[in-house]
Amino acid sequence: MKVISSEELGRRIEITPEQIRKDLASFGQFGKKGVGYYVAELQQNISNILGLNRHWKIVIIGVGHLGAALANYHNFINLGFNLVALFDNNPAIIGKTINNVQVLGMDKLEMAIKSLGIDIGIIAVPRLEAQKVADRLVASHVKGIWNFAPIRLRVPKHVHMVNEDLSVGLSSLSYHITNAFG
Repeated sequence: MKVISSEELGRRIEITPEQIRKDLASFGQFGKKGVGYYVAELQQNISNILGLNRHWKIVIIGVGHLGAALANYHNFINLGFNLVALFDNNPAIIGKTINNVQVLGMDKLEMAIKSLGIDIGIIAVPRLEAQKVADRLVASHVKGIWNFAPIRLRVPKHVHMVNEDLSVGLSSLSYHITNAFG
């Protein structure tokens, strides 16, 4: 498909064509009135807006079940995220290799962030350790943090952070199932 209309886009992602046009217009001029959007051009523009045209170096701190699952997520690379380091404080995990990346001890964290030019830190540690890890990431000048620990972390405004709260997702799912099936 070379061209797609706002009506077709809206149908596919279940929002109104007007909302599609409004959202895209907030980032610039896309598409041609009466024709639609050139798919390849729209895809490239959206990638540029989201920063997915760049190559971000990421690190995961905490390589338990969740951290290991994230390390094995193969779609990161398709989105422009390159996993370059893994860290843990568990001697049984240090030295293991996950997805071709060796797990290092926490004592090497700051040095690796600086030498590898890491942009984003992913926190998958227990709640009581998370703020200390975030502080170390901030001090090492990462640009962003993706937090999976079940706690709201404090970071300076110049460090962008996304908190993933798995309980919120499950609660939302519970709400929708309850209301759909009574």
